[in-house]
Amino acid sequence: MRETPKGLIPVMLTPFREDGTIDFDGLTKLTEWYLEAGASGLFANCLSSEMFELTDAERLAVVRHIVDVVGAAVPVVATATFGGPIHHQTDFIKQMYDTGIEAAIAITNMLAGESEGDDVFEHNVFQLLDATHGVPLGFYECPDPFKRVLSAGQLKRFADTGRVIYHKDTCLDIEQVTAKLQATQDMPSFGLYDAYMVHAVASLKAGSAGLSCIQANYFPELVVWLCRNYDNSACGEQVELVQQFFIDHMDVMHQVYPTAAKYFLQQRGIPISTFTRRDIGVFNGVVKRNMDVLHAHMQHLYRKLDYLTNNTVDR
Repeated sequence: MRETPKGLIPVMLTPFREDGTIDFDGLTKLTEWYLEAGASGLFANCLSSEMFELTDAERLAVVRHIVDVVGAAVPVVATATFGGPIHHQTDFIKQMYDTGIEAAIAITNMLAGESEGDDVFEHNVFQLLDATHGVPLGFYECPDPFKRVLSAGQLKRFADTGRVIYHKDTCLDIEQVTAKLQATQDMPSFGLYDAYMVHAVASLKAGSAGLSCIQANYFPELVVWLCRNYDNSACGEQVELVQQFFIDHMDVMHQVYPTAAKYFLQQRGIPISTFTRRDIGVFNGVVKRNMDVLHAHMQHLYRKLDYLTNNTVDR
């Protein structure tokens, strides 16, 4: 992934109908919207997708549908470990890989309990690698139900096997991110994608392969623009403006997420219900007003970034 330009890997939402069933027509439109925004790949069946609220059959059906819509346009990765014995997790990895994804993603907190040490975790990782021969893998430092962050040394040892091609980093610490990037800098098939937009520019400059963040479920084209222009000297002032925009609006985008993001997409003309299976709080009038204000601030920013206007005005 290092050999390709830095890019956005959106953490995909799952559209539902009002009766709670999966809206596959909506999923088609949403997938196409990410692609039109310039996404370099897609992360399906993740926390933003409400993966813990889906059955195994639904997880496979959703990912298979996304792969079919995408075709060969961009690679798709998808989470494939949900706890239990390692042999059970490896079986589902193989099922998920058979959907046609680029890599099956292992959640770090599903490979050892919160009270278990690195020795148990690393043993389970290598057991997983041995049992999934031929399947490209990745890691996801999912914050739920608890966060297990990889050290630079661990990531290097895993990536040294040649089996790990993707890492979604959620440590929120640019020093740790930099250490991980330095430890894996000689691995051209491996890419670290940062989730934390507060230090997005710093992470891209340090060598991350791109960004994989919830902000892509509000304005993916803006994240794509940052990936393409973070080191463009002619856009220095605009890059600072965009980076500060993400910093200033970080908290509001996490309120009652992903319901708030679905409402925001409605305001942008995307046909998606706000129905959410995940219990994330109440989408009340305060949150709605915050989303409306965020939408207004987005439009104000885009007016400033005049060279973006032709591609980013709302429908």
